Order: sequence, then structure tokens, then C-alpha cells
Amino acid sequence: MQMQTQSNMQTQQAAAQQKAQIIQLEAQAKSQVKQAEAMYDIEKMNAEVEAKKFLMDLEFQYNMKLKGIEVEGLMQREGEKEKAKDNRIDIQASRQSDLINQRKNNLPPMDFESTEDTLDGFGLESFGPK
Repeated sequence: MQMQTQSNMQTQQAAAQQKAQIIQLEAQAKSQVKQAEAMYDIEKMNAEVEAKKFLMDLEFQYNMKLKGIEVEGLMQREGEKEKAKDNRIDIQASRQSDLINQRKNNLPPMDFESTEDTLDGFGLESFGPK
């Protein structure tokens, strides 16, 4: 009977040890799964970071191109304004010179309006009332 009891105790101890080992293995497996999930999340975040860096760089390049186009347009517009201003000043100086000449030589009044009703052979008479 004592041997039977001792055998039962050893069997129970072995079963308890086996159960403890199973619990330990399950805990290790769960830990490994969580660790793998954490690594996956880290890799996923790193991939997102790289994608965002690429997109931000691309956006920056597009914005720089747009800004360059805007600046070029502004410079062109300012250049055209300056050319128009220079042209007006030249016309004004020419008229001023004509007026000075008129006063010096006692000439009749000058009409600075254009007497030509065509623009490079294109007549305005077609737009008149019908």
C-alpha cells in the first residue's frame, strides 16, 4: 500500500511537472507570438515612415517647381510692365519733342491720335453699325 501511495505520488508529481512544462511552453509560445506581432508592427511603421518620406520629398519637389513657375511668371509680367512703361516714356518724350519743335517753329496744333483705322491691314469698318 505504501508503494502504491508512493507510486501515485510520483505519478501525480510527474503529471504536475508535465502540466507546469506545458504551461511554461504555452507562455513561451504566447510571448513569441506577441514578440513577432511587435516586430511586424515595427516593420509596418518603418515602411510607412519611408513611404511618407518619399511622398513628402515628392511634394516638396512639386512645390519648388510650382514656386519657380510663379516666380518666372512674376518676373515676366514685371518685365512686360517695364517694357510698356519704357514704350510710354519713349512716346511721351517723342511727343514732348514734337511740341517743343511746334512752339519753336510756330507750327499749327498737332493731333497725336492715330489717323489710321487699320491694324496691319485689318480694317475696323466691318465692326460698324449695319
